[in-house]
Amino acid sequence: MSANEALLTLEGWYTYHNFRTINWEKWRAASAEERQAALDELNDLIRTWEANEAENQGSTAFYSILGHKADLVFMFLRPTMQELDEIKTAFNKTRFASYTEAPYSYVSVVELSNYVHNPGEDPKANPHIRERLYPILPKWEHICFYPMNKKRDLQDNWYMLSMQERQEMMRSHGMIGRSYAGRVKQIIGGSIGFDDWEWGVTLFANDPLEFKHIVYEMRFDEVSARFGEFGNFLVGNVLNKETLAKKLEV
Repeated sequence: MSANEALLTLEGWYTYHNFRTINWEKWRAASAEERQAALDELNDLIRTWEANEAENQGSTAFYSILGHKADLVFMFLRPTMQELDEIKTAFNKTRFASYTEAPYSYVSVVELSNYVHNPGEDPKANPHIRERLYPILPKWEHICFYPMNKKRDLQDNWYMLSMQERQEMMRSHGMIGRSYAGRVKQIIGGSIGFDDWEWGVTLFANDPLEFKHIVYEMRFDEVSARFGEFGNFLVGNVLNKETLAKKLEV
């Protein structure tokens, strides 16, 4: 096998980020009864998502998004793509969906890069690994999502590096992430063949400044400084059924 062999990755639950913008003009024009019926129907759907999480068959979180790119994001983790498709279809059939548009979405699968492993062991038998592959979304106060690639330039081509070079750089990169344990929860979605970027990164924190700090610190690491390419960042605040209803008051 060549020195720049492909890395074997570990995959867990499939991931779907559903970003929505609210058509406020249309929402305000609806009667109070129509708005309440739409919200009740959405809440019924949310309860099915909560029941799914209680049975450890997936996880769901939803957040209010700042800026112009979106108003809401619903993030879903499920065992199969079929289940994500069913979730998408069920949401689109609701009355609430008719008051929204979908400016962006992202499809991936929870991924762990197996740069550090113990030969001969089944990593998925490790409870710590399983917790990372099949996580319950933390519902912390803030979310940050961004897609990213590894460069394939002539001078800086990640995919032409040897396995040893990539291992050494990712070990250093990972140490930065581990220094934020307890302050930032990171979920990496592998999306090669699934979406327009190679990875979708979701961060959770109770202090939004932690997003700025961890991303800035990682920019100085060689993996990001030489090889990282980043898409749009979307950041927001946690919602539940009560705060969602408050946000939708007009």
